[in-house]
Amino acid sequence: MTTRRLLSAAALVVVAATAVTGCAQSSTATAQDNAAGASADKTITVLISGDTNVQSLWEKSLVPAFEKANPGYSVKVTLDLHGEHDAQTLAKLTSATEQKKEPDFDLVDGGFVSKASAANLLTPVTTDTVPALKDVPQEVIQAGGTGGIPYRGSAVLLAYDTKTVPTPPKTLDDLLTWIKANPGKFTYNSPKSGGSGGAFVATVLDKYVPAADRAKMTVGYEKGLEGDWDAGFAALKELNPYVFQKGVYPNGNKQTLDLLASGQISMAPVWSDQFITGVANGQIASTVKAAQISNPSFTGGAAYLGIPKSTTRQDAALKLANFVLSPDAQSTIIKEMSGFPAISLDKLPADVKEKFKDADTNNLRKGYFDQMGKDLNSLWDQKVPGQ
Repeated sequence: MTTRRLLSAAALVVVAATAVTGCAQSSTATAQDNAAGASADKTITVLISGDTNVQSLWEKSLVPAFEKANPGYSVKVTLDLHGEHDAQTLAKLTSATEQKKEPDFDLVDGGFVSKASAANLLTPVTTDTVPALKDVPQEVIQAGGTGGIPYRGSAVLLAYDTKTVPTPPKTLDDLLTWIKANPGKFTYNSPKSGGSGGAFVATVLDKYVPAADRAKMTVGYEKGLEGDWDAGFAALKELNPYVFQKGVYPNGNKQTLDLLASGQISMAPVWSDQFITGVANGQIASTVKAAQISNPSFTGGAAYLGIPKSTTRQDAALKLANFVLSPDAQSTIIKEMSGFPAISLDKLPADVKEKFKDADTNNLRKGYFDQMGKDLNSLWDQKVPGQ
């Protein structure tokens, strides 16, 4: 699976812009011209390469709060839904950088930030330019490259019903033992249908993959190393008689959550943000908790912001990025997105810290490189389902 989302949890859980011309899908500009006299260098364009929930977070919460706190600044937001035009966006950004021309956006929130950073298209950031980065775990910053600014995230967790599982497994080996000792009480969705199932599959495979090989498989396409997965796929095949419906797997994260919420199963891997949202809206009973496992943990990751090198609004974009890492903005992100905070829990209000009291929000393990993940999904289809 590929990483898409820095950190979220619940009593447990763990956790930019004018549309690229001819590419990005149009969206509403949220800037409220409350800065009537805003100068050009204080008008920031944010490109969202993602889903509408991310767009809503910016337009309804982050932008109004930033503009209120910084009179004279104005922010516009454009959405490229699901990042459908990421390839074109990167090509245009590359051209603008090489020609030292103004890009189409001043800050981007999207999955391609790390790739753009590696291509030297983004402004390198440090605690001198974005002071709030001092409160972000160093390893999370490094994962985004020199130009990536982590600002939220999520992880896959192990959800369990305390009515039938008073003490959940702590490690992957413990979990595999529990599954075989409790037939029909655990399941996961097929990896190509959702990241929670994909995280479980990848974690079982990782049990048998040498660390040096896995490191290569998270940053590039290493088809020659896929033989490392054979033992893991065999272990997953062995689980078929013990999972719910014996080798027939749910289609998507939601189906897995529904089985857990209805009591048909007692345990499953779930996305932290979806779990927290389900508990909050009552779809998941309060008796259902979630926690991280170890050796190895399930995968997760951060969402990153990036600032194009060639924008002339560097200072304004850096100011906005720093604001997004403020305790107030981070609290808003947790509330609106059920996401992990990027900054240390020590910087957040007591009620927020309480949500994450049983979580290790810094413990996010990166998933496989995109093409590696696609191969993983295909191989799972071939090797695992069925009796």
